[in-house]
Amino acid sequence: MAATLPIWPPPPGQGSSALDWIFEDPRSKTLLAEVEQVAPSHANILITGETGTGKELIARHLHYRSARRNGPFVVVSCGAFSESLVDAELFGHENGAFAGAFGTQIGWFEAAHGGTIFLDEINDLPLTVQNKLLRVLQEHEIVRLGGRKPIPIDVRIVAAATADLDEMVQQKRFRKDLYYRLNVVRLHVLTLRERPGDIVPLARYFMELYSRKLGYARLRLTPQAEQLLMQAPWPGNVRELENTIHRSLLLCDGEVLDASSLRLLHPASATAAAPAPSAAHLLAPEPETTTPAQPPKPQTSLVQGDSAAHAALRHAIRQLCDANAAHLYQSVEDTLLREVFRYCHYSQSETARLLGVSRNIVRARLIRLGEVSGSRKHPADADDTDLPYPTTSNKETP
Repeated sequence: MAATLPIWPPPPGQGSSALDWIFEDPRSKTLLAEVEQVAPSHANILITGETGTGKELIARHLHYRSARRNGPFVVVSCGAFSESLVDAELFGHENGAFAGAFGTQIGWFEAAHGGTIFLDEINDLPLTVQNKLLRVLQEHEIVRLGGRKPIPIDVRIVAAATADLDEMVQQKRFRKDLYYRLNVVRLHVLTLRERPGDIVPLARYFMELYSRKLGYARLRLTPQAEQLLMQAPWPGNVRELENTIHRSLLLCDGEVLDASSLRLLHPASATAAAPAPSAAHLLAPEPETTTPAQPPKPQTSLVQGDSAAHAALRHAIRQLCDANAAHLYQSVEDTLLREVFRYCHYSQSETARLLGVSRNIVRARLIRLGEVSGSRKHPADADDTDLPYPTTSNKETP
């Protein structure tokens, strides 16, 4: 008889064995042991790792293993707000603090009082807000935008970053003193390919989760399918694995998920080279279901003079010049942004990292292109948060 999968997160005050079941790889178990050691303390935690590895899940586990488990757990995506709004969102504002500020609004730090605040993508915080955050860490109080009265807060800060903060400190894009304040304990979440022992347990978990949501009977994963999952590169980490299982279940006809039923975006055996695209094809927006290009192999250096890809790109640009294409620069730039966005599995943070520009620039241009909505979201629902699995947890709101 198959075991019943654990519910995550557990009700406040109860323990959880979900991570113990999902994290089967020895390196993941080592990480969980570190979490268990530091969770009871009040120390600030810095969690690092690639997008989609499960940093928010680790932060939630820290919260539910701490003495703050009965308090709120507030998730804030630091890159989800413009520079002009992030201060007011984090620390709140008083009536009339800026144009459109009607009434007093508490910020996310006040909402997290007595609990834990998870600052995702903290590397996206502007320097001016970093200064204010440093004072919050030192004085344990906040001042709302437009206010003068300090408000005491009792909050544990767990921050996450996908960028290299050491390098950002050297480049003076992140405050050194803030970095040391946050980096009391550092937990690094490995990529999925670095902890292969987690792949099959996670796949089974997502099969159970989405089978219930879709009203399917419980499906079985064949040994051949398990082997194929283990061999896949998983550049999108756990998020890509979740999407793969969901997509495969939607397209599966039988009660068994075998190797032929898996819809992998990055199969390990995909080595066939694609023909050079035409200029018209390069500028045409592709449908949402387009399979992203195979990422370059690790440690592969592309030299512009020798790369077939660069040669195809130069040829396409010359075709556009010959065709006297209108708004050539803007068309090429828009196409580049769209394709990198799809290649990064619609992750704004990864797109910004790959292009070498800020997250705010990427978001503004994606809104202009209609790729993402310009409407404001709850920080916990903003794009690029590392979604916990299962995805049925309730978010805290102020």
